[in-house]
Amino acid sequence: MAEDMAEMVAAARPTRASLEVCPLTPTLGAEVRGVRLCGDLSSATVAAIRDALLRHRVVFFRGQDHLDEAGHEGFARLLGPLVPHPTVPPVAGTGTVLDIDGEKARASYWHTDVTFRAAFPQFCVLRSVIVPPIGGDTLWADAAGAHATLPPVLRGLAEQLRALHSNAFDYAQTRPGATARHGRYHADVFASVVHEAVHPVTQVHPLTGERALVLGGFVSRFLDVTAAQSKYLLAILQDHVTRPENTVRWRWSPGDVAIWDNRATQHRAIDDYGDQPRILRRVAVAGPASVGVDGRHGVEVRAGSPGAGETVQPATSARMR
Repeated sequence: MAEDMAEMVAAARPTRASLEVCPLTPTLGAEVRGVRLCGDLSSATVAAIRDALLRHRVVFFRGQDHLDEAGHEGFARLLGPLVPHPTVPPVAGTGTVLDIDGEKARASYWHTDVTFRAAFPQFCVLRSVIVPPIGGDTLWADAAGAHATLPPVLRGLAEQLRALHSNAFDYAQTRPGATARHGRYHADVFASVVHEAVHPVTQVHPLTGERALVLGGFVSRFLDVTAAQSKYLLAILQDHVTRPENTVRWRWSPGDVAIWDNRATQHRAIDDYGDQPRILRRVAVAGPASVGVDGRHGVEVRAGSPGAGETVQPATSARMR
């Protein structure tokens, strides 16, 4: 009878679907094959995709051109509650689909999505619609692996630092080759409402417990150090995150889908495709506020202020301790 009971318990346990997961580098990125993404995948398949995502940090799926906006949202919802972008309106007829059109703006700088909010996305699901024949690839960098490979002295420093993140910054300086239209879009849409948040530079991952560096292009400055010190420290840490051996590059085809762990990576779109059309759509899965190694959470210090394209001046550390 005990053996029968054991068999019944084993049969009742959820199982993991068997997926073909092909790593793209030794540490970051994998292509997942043999899956048709949709909103009614089995729980075992979703669990297997999540496992691959947490292990490889970014996973890619070819040939998903059957997805439309509703199917995109339906699949992403299997990973968790969806959250719209805080300033950019969603694609018409959807609640959360973000239009990424190279004619409007180009995020050709390293960043982690929406870190200017205290609770920023856990996962992001990006789908290609129109891609240029040459160029327009996307790079990802391993922010968790970067923390693990920091020299111990720098790792200890990174675990003490906190940083101010903002969606209002000098777009022309960040992208010197940006067109006037890109600059207007940043000022009038992306930074129309200014958000600021303070995060621990080293975050404890909410699902894996790993430690990862939360940096990227939305960092305005570090707290409790001078502006000059902040600039140099940021350059040292950011360069470590994005060194070539810490990255993976994806060449898009129409219908590709990428899912990344937004709490363990940075990414960057390469602006090398001239005036060719490039349109992708992104859906974000909600995540909790960041948590540092000392247990302190990320906090919102400014939300909902009219931006009108202003560039935020770094706040004093006394204001945000």
